[in-house]
Amino acid sequence: MPIAKDIFPFPPGCYCEDGKFTVYAHIDLPEKKCMDDMDEISRQIHDRLIDGVVKRMDADAPVGYLLSGGLDSSLVCAIAQKHSTKPIRTFAIGMDVDAIDLKYAKEVAEYIGSDHTEIIISKQDVLDILPEVIKALGSWDITTIRASIGMYLLCKAIHETTDIKVLFTGEISDELFGYKYTDFAPDADSFQTEAEKRIRELYMYDVLRADRCISANSMEGRVPFGDLAFCSYVMAVDPEKKMNHYHMGKFLLRHAFANDRLLPATILFRDKAAFSDAVGHSLADDLREKAEQMYSDGEFETERIKYTWHRPFTKESLMYRDIFEKYYPEMDQMITDYWMPNQNWEGCNVKDPSARYLSNYGASAY
Repeated sequence: MPIAKDIFPFPPGCYCEDGKFTVYAHIDLPEKKCMDDMDEISRQIHDRLIDGVVKRMDADAPVGYLLSGGLDSSLVCAIAQKHSTKPIRTFAIGMDVDAIDLKYAKEVAEYIGSDHTEIIISKQDVLDILPEVIKALGSWDITTIRASIGMYLLCKAIHETTDIKVLFTGEISDELFGYKYTDFAPDADSFQTEAEKRIRELYMYDVLRADRCISANSMEGRVPFGDLAFCSYVMAVDPEKKMNHYHMGKFLLRHAFANDRLLPATILFRDKAAFSDAVGHSLADDLREKAEQMYSDGEFETERIKYTWHRPFTKESLMYRDIFEKYYPEMDQMITDYWMPNQNWEGCNVKDPSARYLSNYGASAY
């Protein structure tokens, strides 16, 4: 039983005094659109992101950079390397059978000249670490747990084998510029509403993952895409310009750095892959297989009904909830819902949060 009633996460960007929460830092959600033209938008995104990276590079402890080979972490690493006097230390992780991103991370590392390390993990590593990851996260959300396993194992390896105390990562870009599923947004207002929802819920999903995976392994995380000035500007940009009218997601971010040659075009304009999939499609497949082995169809139907708060709807989600309950009994309302694509949009009515089940996943899988 919980030691107190109504346990909830400490509100982000707040301090508490005499039982009252006061906001002191947050991403401004715009009251009106910024109608800058494309040239000015590109300049602002470019300069503000560089500033967000550079200002965070000042550290009195050894610094490392998580590099997936995707757009966001690659940009952070490339900017940092350009403003460093020696090779930065980059780290990537992948499954031993079907890692997607390792080759792209290596391509980026060779291009920017970083000191690069690869960590290879197995099915058994994934299954063995699952309870520890859920305990660290304090979450039962499917996509958060899947994506955390690779990140947690990578941070664990960095902590155990290096002297690094500070890690840079590429979170919060998706919330600002769009996910694969936001390609299906029916209009600009819907796109903006979804982005605002994702920003408000950061502390329960992507930022929760990054914070817990890094801090649980005794390191400090730094997230340049979360720079308040950068986020506030991007959120104010006319959402019509942020929608995918360009046959390429996150076009504004890519376009802003197209002339710098900080990254090869194969990376700057590479299609997005979700992190848990990019570590290896087998990671999520292994977890689903484990859940299938744990519950018969009858056991699943019987066991799932004991949870009334966002009842598990797959054997995998039931496995996560049962593990969560061991560490945090009767505290499942700390998480408001499953992270899923907007089920109200045509093309997004999927039963799994992974982007690979969307019809526009395309080249992300390779």
